[in-house]
Amino acid sequence: MDWTWYLFRFDGRINRALLWQALLAVMLLAAVLGIIGEVIRVFNGHKSTSTTLIFSLDFNLDELFNAVDPRSYRLLASADRPALIFKVFATPLFLWIYLATATKRLHDRNRSGWWMIPFFVVPGLFDQFSDLLPNSNWVLPFALAASILWLWGLVEMFCLRGTSGDNRFGADPLADIEDGSATASPAAKSWEQQSELEIVPPSASPPGGMHVKRGT
Repeated sequence: MDWTWYLFRFDGRINRALLWQALLAVMLLAAVLGIIGEVIRVFNGHKSTSTTLIFSLDFNLDELFNAVDPRSYRLLASADRPALIFKVFATPLFLWIYLATATKRLHDRNRSGWWMIPFFVVPGLFDQFSDLLPNSNWVLPFALAASILWLWGLVEMFCLRGTSGDNRFGADPLADIEDGSATASPAAKSWEQQSELEIVPPSASPPGGMHVKRGT
């Protein structure tokens, strides 16, 4: 597999399994970044506890939207700010991986990558800044719409099978697998037929001890 294309490019298609695999890679990368962030906090005077470390290993998309919220920066203690700055520079790496693989998965569903905006950006921004909205009933439809968009995107990218055959974004990623299994079956069937035909016929001579005397 071309890992550069798989993790960083936006063209082509991938199936559900490859998207789940990419998400696992992003989680592992986030875990490494979380450990490095904890080390930075320790060097700046904070005690690192097991609870904090476990939380840092959690891949939470809220961290992506905290980076664009000025309130998150102002609420941090001065000792936490180097860790936040590190996250601001490190987060785009796994954000790029997630967007690249999710876009290719949307292509597999014959959808443009711009669908990431209603599926991912709009619900995330609404959740991040929802506390700034007035506590009124007119906000409820927007909250419901954001939840529906998020759930729709989750099902669309992680649960549904891609379009069969080629589409406008490229070849079917499952075509090679299905073609391989289809070509294997006739070969196996041919082998079985060949083995059945290769049967040694029994000897035409009479069994041992049974002889016919000439002239009788």
